[in-house]
Amino acid sequence: MAGGAKVVFVAMFIAMVAAASLRSTESAVTCELVVTSLSPCTTYLTNGGEVPKRCCDGVKSLNEDANTTADRQMACRCMEEAASLVPGVSNEYASSLPEKCNVHIPYPISRSFNCSTYTLLILLYMLDICLALL
Repeated sequence: MAGGAKVVFVAMFIAMVAAASLRSTESAVTCELVVTSLSPCTTYLTNGGEVPKRCCDGVKSLNEDANTTADRQMACRCMEEAASLVPGVSNEYASSLPEKCNVHIPYPISRSFNCSTYTLLILLYMLDICLALL
């Protein structure tokens, strides 16, 4: 693909992703859904060890349900709130949970992550994928 065509392709892709992220500002994900999905993970998140199948099922289900920017931001905020209410949640165990459940998410799991930056991170992630394809 010629240099000019690459730039046009990347610009069009970014515009499409940005437009799609602006479509919906209401979230179908609720904190109740997040807590229900992730409550089987509490033992792993505090003590480590084997990740229960029910935990991974919840992680996968939540990842599928949170399919818009608004959904993912809401899920992120709910996880932040829930983590603050559960004493002893390990950053190490929390950050490794998606990988252990074979779920890819394009942002880090950590107490310092700012959920409102999710839109920017997903755009950068998608741009990185596009550039890798060129």
